[in-house]
Amino acid sequence: MNGDQVLAKILKAEGVEWISCFPAQTLINACSVEGIRPVMCRQERAGVNMADGFSRINNGKKIGVFTMQTGPGAENAFGGVAQAYADSVPILLIPGGQPASRQGVHPNFEAVPNYQGITKWAGLINMVERIPEMVGRAMTQLKHGRPGPVLLEFPGDVAHAEFPGNLDYKPVQVHKSGASQEDVRDLVTALLNAKNPIINAGQGVLYAEATDELVEFAELTNIPVMTTLAGKSAFPETHPLSLGTAASSGTLMAARFLESTDFVLGMGTSFTISNFNAPMPAGVTVAHSTNCAEDINKDYRSDYGAIGDSKIVLGQMIEEVRRQLGAEGRGDINGVRAEIAKLREEFMTVWGPSLTSDEVPISPYRVINEMITNVDIDNSIVTHDSGYPREQIVPFWPVTKPRGYLGWGKSTQLGYGLGLSLGAKLAAPDKTVINIMGDAAYGMAAMDIETAARSNIGTLTIVLNNGVMTHYHDHFPHATENWGSNKLGGDYAKVAEGLGAYAERVDDPDEVGPAIRRALEQTRENRPAVLEMMTKEEENIARYWG
Repeated sequence: MNGDQVLAKILKAEGVEWISCFPAQTLINACSVEGIRPVMCRQERAGVNMADGFSRINNGKKIGVFTMQTGPGAENAFGGVAQAYADSVPILLIPGGQPASRQGVHPNFEAVPNYQGITKWAGLINMVERIPEMVGRAMTQLKHGRPGPVLLEFPGDVAHAEFPGNLDYKPVQVHKSGASQEDVRDLVTALLNAKNPIINAGQGVLYAEATDELVEFAELTNIPVMTTLAGKSAFPETHPLSLGTAASSGTLMAARFLESTDFVLGMGTSFTISNFNAPMPAGVTVAHSTNCAEDINKDYRSDYGAIGDSKIVLGQMIEEVRRQLGAEGRGDINGVRAEIAKLREEFMTVWGPSLTSDEVPISPYRVINEMITNVDIDNSIVTHDSGYPREQIVPFWPVTKPRGYLGWGKSTQLGYGLGLSLGAKLAAPDKTVINIMGDAAYGMAAMDIETAARSNIGTLTIVLNNGVMTHYHDHFPHATENWGSNKLGGDYAKVAEGLGAYAERVDDPDEVGPAIRRALEQTRENRPAVLEMMTKEEENIARYWG
């Protein structure tokens, strides 16, 4: 066996079912021979995004893999990896590499030193004998601690070299830990003594698959739950204790409870200060549970901490609550649920006219409302692109199931949502997968609609086409007035149709719902669909902080 064949067999042993890729990379053929499906993308960043979406939906239990050629392939993939790093997503990157005789020679690109700032770990496979060792190290990094991209540079001379002896590789096992009992006791005691506590749940709850435990804990303690953008779907937003999401936009319920809280429990979140996280109020008591110790006291001073896997820690906290309060917890005290319901009604009263608007051009909120009406939310995965599509959908999409929504935003690369949705569909082929994006984002990524068509990946892409980069007239007023620098154009439905997708352009608000239903019928036949919604420039968003 040569190096390519060895690596392909190891990936198969680790449960890899498919790889996204772009040539030239001889590993692609070796994977195909081994029964690993290659999905050829049109651009490297999209391939990384696909691996990213796949890993998210599987909560890292299955890892998305992207392989590309040395030099320009590795260079082009950089942006997608940076996004995955910012959002803490475990993906395995396997770029080709220079042979030993050409390493360190200008201008040859070497992935390891260049990627070290945007990967959790990066290593060079410098000998064919070391392939099992290096893959084992990579998989260990991918399966433990804070998730993140991992890179294995795979030079051509190593890929083609003969592997000596027999391959003996065992898949890496996952090891998890909980918090100390003393930390759990102190945290729970303080939490139960707080007057107006809230829980801020992040994506660590999703990766730990701890939604059931979070619901149980919230019900036992009668504490309301908001989620971060990345954590959206960690707690069902139809639950009476749900405050919804608090990101750069968010709900009135989250805003009001943040204003009155005296104690915030961060569960499975990094508590990173970001434009895409609601700020925590000054002077409140902060408790922080995370599997990554370096996040403790990073941006907010933690009064209590519990380091460990969210599922394990929540189990420990549930036991402690029952020890202190009894098996039934403390019930619905202080009218918390009623207050949430009142605020939710107020919130929807304010935003109802936008959600049901008959305006022409179409209000993007009408598009979102028609999605809610015409999509089986329990059996769907929805994501967004950067910018106003994210701000507009996040507060209103009532996610009910874990990973029913893929929220992202620690970096905000336009076009990211399309590849993310393709990977999500490969991870969950029986789910309806929808990406909502703006016209600027579509311009960044649309060619990979053809990847979806060629590969029979039946996703729905909804493009909000308002012909401009929303709000950018304020950033460059002179350029806008004199040169139209904020203007964009194109018939995006025709582009999608030319790439093999089902496509419609919609300019009547009463046709939004029927168009969504027609498009979803196409996706059930494994054909991608694109709906170009002719929308107005809508700058009004549900933002209550910052």
